[in-house]
Amino acid sequence: MEARDGVLLVLDDPKLAAVQRLPLSGPMKILVVHNKYRLRGGEDESRESEDKLLLGRGHLIREMVLDNRTIDPDEWTVGLQASWSGSSYRRILHEASEWKPDLIDVHNFFPLASPSVHHAARRLGIPSLQTLHNYRLLCPGATFYRDGRPCEHCTQHLLPWPGIVNRCYHHSATHSAAVALMISAHRLLRTWQRAVTLFIAFSDFEKRKFVENGFPGPRVVVKPNFVPDCGGTGRGGDDFLFVGRLSPEKGISTLLKAASLVQGSFRLNMVGEGPLEDEVKAAAAQNPKICYLGQRSQTDVLELMGTSRCLIFPSECYETFGRVAAEAFARGTPVIASRIGAVAEIVEDGRTGVHFAPGDPADLARTIDWTLAHPEAVARMRGEARLEYEAKYTADRNYELLMQIYERAIREGAASRCNN
Repeated sequence: MEARDGVLLVLDDPKLAAVQRLPLSGPMKILVVHNKYRLRGGEDESRESEDKLLLGRGHLIREMVLDNRTIDPDEWTVGLQASWSGSSYRRILHEASEWKPDLIDVHNFFPLASPSVHHAARRLGIPSLQTLHNYRLLCPGATFYRDGRPCEHCTQHLLPWPGIVNRCYHHSATHSAAVALMISAHRLLRTWQRAVTLFIAFSDFEKRKFVENGFPGPRVVVKPNFVPDCGGTGRGGDDFLFVGRLSPEKGISTLLKAASLVQGSFRLNMVGEGPLEDEVKAAAAQNPKICYLGQRSQTDVLELMGTSRCLIFPSECYETFGRVAAEAFARGTPVIASRIGAVAEIVEDGRTGVHFAPGDPADLARTIDWTLAHPEAVARMRGEARLEYEAKYTADRNYELLMQIYERAIREGAASRCNN
């Protein structure tokens, strides 16, 4: 046996065919890379929650966090840096050589860190992971959504020019071209096949989309996000709830139209902010069934979930996960979900919620009326929703899956070094 970089290797075979990582007494050392957006979002929350989880279990974390608020939007070199950041490459080489982490866990690299961080890890022989928080590696807009419907046109071209023509990133041809260049450059470099040890997807749906577009299927593993346990099943209630960004791809217009079509006694509370905020406010002023609550704290949101009949998740894009659905499950609240993307996978129709046709206000209204007419079925769903949370979305379950992924990455990284 031989110890190398904190990993115990079994060298029984002269060709080093059997390489294993055995349980070690000490904690793992994890270098986390993350590029924060100007406005805080789910990716930031997910990364911070995971770091706290690891620290709480005794592991050692060193963060390399970059912030988009430092970017001059008129600085043209930022576009080039999105494809290859020499400074981030050198920083990884320096910090990883000095600290000697067991692995490098990359959440968001865009645009300041860039995929160069994976090449630096490869040069050092350190396994690296890439969490697939969105579809940025395939789609300049990162959402597979354009003109009110799902769009995958850019996957059909080596240079994703439709995203440039349609200004899919920041409504800017220049900014969209910078993302398109990054996508094309790393397709040609085969970065995702050669430089990344494992990818983490949040759902089977998301994994399928990446594998369909050339990512190595055996190295894309599925690990859903987790949400804190907020004290068990709530008491339920009569109101319905929407929580999320007020933007077109979230199905806001469909939801507002459906609210006016519901036949039964109905009240919809809406929480969030975004570009369609004025549209929501106008709808609430005209329709007494709609109450716009603005942005609320996490504590308030969880209380609202626990006192709602159902959460409504009307998204019309390919969600990678559906964090608010998992939060609703933690409160034992069923979810009315559009039949599209990962949310249709997360919500089991008839057990933990009910599906409706995406973008169809009439079908959503019929679904709401069905839940109003079947309180016994909704009560059963409450118990199933809580059981689903306990089985899949707790911190303990997330930690178990994450350790399996880390162990595998370290094992495969060690095997790769030996074979080289």
